[in-house]
Amino acid sequence: MVYSDAIRINYLDFGLKFWQIVLAFLFISLSSIVIYTQTASPTPNDKIVIDEIQDGQVFSFGKTVVIKKEVKEVLVFGGDIIVEGKVEGDVATIGGSIIQKENAFIGGDVIVIGGKYQHDRTEPLRNEGKETIMYAVYEEELRNMTQDPTQLFSPQFTWSFIVWRLLSTLFWFIVALAIVTIAPGAISRATARFQLSTAKVVGLGLACFIFITIGVVLGFSFLPTNISGIIGVMATFIMFLAYVFGRVALQVSAGKWLQKHLLPEKIHSESLSIFIGSLILTILLSLPYIWTLTVFLLFSTSLGLVLTARSSTNWQKV
Repeated sequence: MVYSDAIRINYLDFGLKFWQIVLAFLFISLSSIVIYTQTASPTPNDKIVIDEIQDGQVFSFGKTVVIKKEVKEVLVFGGDIIVEGKVEGDVATIGGSIIQKENAFIGGDVIVIGGKYQHDRTEPLRNEGKETIMYAVYEEELRNMTQDPTQLFSPQFTWSFIVWRLLSTLFWFIVALAIVTIAPGAISRATARFQLSTAKVVGLGLACFIFITIGVVLGFSFLPTNISGIIGVMATFIMFLAYVFGRVALQVSAGKWLQKHLLPEKIHSESLSIFIGSLILTILLSLPYIWTLTVFLLFSTSLGLVLTARSSTNWQKV
């Protein structure tokens, strides 16, 4: 669910903010893993109170931030933001809520992922034309994950976790079946390229993945906001399309290989191989720590398959 109180949503600006939040989250998560292995997890009631004027940004991980005076921007992971004073720029939280008191002022956008935006006034004190973006699902899960990032690498096998993985298997089976029906030639050529030259496909995809990541980071650092926003949106779109195509191709390839070696020939079918491939990838993406490597290889292989889609057949002889 996306809610906006602006007349027109600036998608490029949102793309820029989204990538900034994701990169910051990954950096803080990886850094905090070392900290969490040596110290106890923070309690949810921990608070950071800003009772002085600060000309800078406030970052917090796993704690509630209370703004009593004035700051430039606020970004919190796994905690709430309570604004009692003034924030000149954006306020964003993942796995928490934003609460704006009656006389508080927020000059920039309000971004909430896994929480709510609450304010005491009918018309909160905001700059005109600024956006409110709220994605209010998986609030508790996001809060727990951001307070303890090790859960990201070692998920808990609950009934809810198992049900979601079964639904994921069914979803990717339907997606793969549809794509194979619409473009059987493209999937067939992709599986052949992967089987004939696995190392080359993965290597090209890995190089492209690194290039895109570095390009997005440099764009945020040195380019104007509009241009870096365009780069962020394009990178997200390209990665998404490549991931879907590559995952389907890998599902088909893995499913056919397993079907050939494990099942009797009389029950072989295209649909069965696709389902087996969907199930295997879902299992790999559910295993603690293994799933991180699987995601990395999926993106690398997917980009490699896209890069080699229109190349000549000479590369097969290398």
